[in-house]
Amino acid sequence: MRPMQIIGIVLIAVGGFLLIQGGTFSTRKEVLKVGDLKVSANEEHSVAPWMAGAAIVAGIALIATGASRKS
Repeated sequence: MRPMQIIGIVLIAVGGFLLIQGGTFSTRKEVLKVGDLKVSANEEHSVAPWMAGAAIVAGIALIATGASRKS
């Protein structure tokens, strides 16, 4: 298998997982800073479903491109 096809399969798998299970990521935000005192909070964000769909489409494109190239 070519590397482009492997990356395409991984993208499809990750995109499918995110569509089915959903995904989150967290960011740290500084809320208050007074002198040496710093207060920060973690914010949870969900991954938008269109990002998962874009990963699947990109994976399909990579597989098709990798399959059409001759080595």
